[in-house]
Amino acid sequence: MSRKKLVVGNWKMNGSLADNGALLSGLSVARGLSSLDVAVCVPSLYLSQARDCLAAGAIAWGAQNVSEHEAGAYTGEISARMLSEFGVSYGLVGHSERRAMYDEANELVGQKAQKLLGVGITPIICLGETLEQRDAGQTFEVVSGQLSAAIECFGVGKLDKIVLAYEPVWAIGTGLTASPEQVQEVHGFLRDQVVLMDANAAISIKILYGGSVKPDNAEALFQQEDVDGGLIGGASLSLVDFLTICRSATSVTTH
Repeated sequence: MSRKKLVVGNWKMNGSLADNGALLSGLSVARGLSSLDVAVCVPSLYLSQARDCLAAGAIAWGAQNVSEHEAGAYTGEISARMLSEFGVSYGLVGHSERRAMYDEANELVGQKAQKLLGVGITPIICLGETLEQRDAGQTFEVVSGQLSAAIECFGVGKLDKIVLAYEPVWAIGTGLTASPEQVQEVHGFLRDQVVLMDANAAISIKILYGGSVKPDNAEALFQQEDVDGGLIGGASLSLVDFLTICRSATSVTTH
């Protein structure tokens, strides 16, 4: 079974109404992307703008965060139900920046994924190790623990409704890069872990790579057997760079 590739832009805390408008308009008229799925995860304030600009086309929009609570006295938080009202298709959970800067533990990541699943939004569950953990030979232990903790919250039966994103913390904004072979090794391990829980889900589940994907390394990464696309950070803020990465994905078929 072939898996349709998915390329997701993560704008992080960037953007303005004017800059967003130009970028989203360019994406909305882009051609040659029909063979893959494309989405942009924008700051919550800009979800309505993304919806208005992209609703008539094939590119989806997503959120960068969600509350683990459904409603209540949680000032500043945004619930999954609220996101669903803006037509959100994807939601990032467990991004390395959320884990490191806001102390989001594995269980919390799973709870957030569960809330997104409850309203029909696909969670993109981010997994990854630090440089210290990699140097200590703990990569597989770390990502396996992150995955298992999340699944404990929403159940093996939902494995076919999630996306995984491997983002080695040590390869993001550090000047260090993961080789395609290193990426494939972890992606293959993650798929093997899913096989142990649900063999059918393991065939269809998409595993994205999110460690500083750029136009000049995207094709080599996407050629790996278990790399089903990318979670793109800084390069997603450039229309030219993002579309170049997307088109790299169209030329590669994953089996």
